Amino acid sequence: MNDWIGVAVIGSIVVGAIAFLIWLSRPYEVTTEEFEKRAAEAPSLLSAGFVGLQKILDPATAKAVIAQQDVREGRFDAKQAKGDGPDTGDEEEEGGVSRQEQ
Repeated sequence: MNDWIGVAVIGSIVVGAIAFLIWLSRPYEVTTEEFEKRAAEAPSLLSAGFVGLQKILDPATAKAVIAQQDVREGRFDAKQAKGDGPDTGDEEEEGGVSRQEQ
């Protein structure tokens, strides 16, 4: 009798787990706008992994990622692209004001 109770408990756990997985994988409605927004705002896990691997293998990639983020946020200008600007920030910029004083 105790064997049948154990089998019933294990069977109910398995059936419950299968039912939960079916419930979890059910499709849901997503509008086209919401799908496009999600796809545009977050990179996939695979591409994020490749970027991380590329940063390790090629140190220049880290600078490229930072430059891409600056472009998206509007903080990248033509002077930075040329590489003509001061590296230390101690020299005066246009208008006679140093970077540290701004």
